[in-house]
Amino acid sequence: MPQPRLSKVGAILLFIASLAGLAVALYAYFTPLTGVTGSIGALVVILACVALAVMALILTAAKGHGALIALRFLIFIGLVGTCFAGLLLHQWWIGVAMAIGLLGLVLDMVRHASANRLAHS
Repeated sequence: MPQPRLSKVGAILLFIASLAGLAVALYAYFTPLTGVTGSIGALVVILACVALAVMALILTAAKGHGALIALRFLIFIGLVGTCFAGLLLHQWWIGVAMAIGLLGLVLDMVRHASANRLAHS
C-alpha cells in the first residue's frame, strides 16, 4: 500500500526549516558587521544546513525500516549540532529554524508510525 501524501508533511517541514537555516547562515556569512562574517563557524552551519536539506529529501524516498531509523538519527544529530552552532554564533534564528526542523522530524515519525499501524490492521 503506498504511503499517503500527508505522511511526507514532516519531511517537507524539515526541508523548509533547513532552507530557512541556510538563508540565515548565508546572510550571517556574507553580510558585514554580523560578527561572524567570513567565519569558519558560519561556513560549517551553511554546510550542515545543506546536508540537512539533502537528508530531508532522502527521507521522503526512504523505504526500509533500518534505513529510516539511521537517517532519522543522523538528522536528529544534525539538527541538535546545527542549533548549538547557530547559538554559539549568536544567530538565534538558526536555532528557531532547527527547532522547527525537529518538529518536522517528530511529525514525520508520528505520521509514519500511524500509517504503518493503519496498513497492518
